[in-house]
Amino acid sequence: MANSHTSHSAALIQALASENLPHLQGMGRRQRRAAETRVRLFRCALQLFAESGFPNVTVEDITDAADVGKGTFFNYFESKDHVLGVMAEIQLGKVREAVTLAESGKQTIQSVLHRLFLRVAEEPGRSPDLARALISSFLASKAVRGLIDRNFSEGRKMIARVVAAGQKRGEIDPRLKKKKVALQLQQAFMGTLLLWSLQGRPALEAWVEESFQHFWRAIAISSHEQKR
Repeated sequence: MANSHTSHSAALIQALASENLPHLQGMGRRQRRAAETRVRLFRCALQLFAESGFPNVTVEDITDAADVGKGTFFNYFESKDHVLGVMAEIQLGKVREAVTLAESGKQTIQSVLHRLFLRVAEEPGRSPDLARALISSFLASKAVRGLIDRNFSEGRKMIARVVAAGQKRGEIDPRLKKKKVALQLQQAFMGTLLLWSLQGRPALEAWVEESFQHFWRAIAISSHEQKR
């Protein structure tokens, strides 16, 4: 099965090779090479999950598509399920990037959160098939669900820091609980991703844009309140 997908997956990897992923920044050459191998295995796996379904893809299929040995796979992952942890690494890197921008004070919190919405949509938004594969894979096993839940929790803590910065700077309603706002941000994004994956049109970016505008209006201090 893997041979029929290898060239397609390889093309996907090549197209994404130049993407700047925040969680790879600041690493030494050896660390970065290992992290890039993990991302490569993840993206090949996700492509295969989209094409064949999570239960039907084997570790050998993934290593054939990524052009690495089976032993190399187990140097990085305990099982096929654990490949999905790379998605969390990628997304958490983008959230950390947002925290840094927010706490630097160089951009408005609105622009920081807007950028975050668009950035976290990049990976699952490559196609509706990929998004559906990702969502269904999250539910594949107890181990995966636990992994995803832990990483969502970590993400909420970081997003809460962005919200706190927005409240301090008078952009976000100070009456709101920052942890609750962080949870609502995740809910807004995941709901948007699910609905887009079912329809596929228009592009996910358009769906995310509309969701963000609704989300921001719900938490922002109005211009009238700012002048009081």
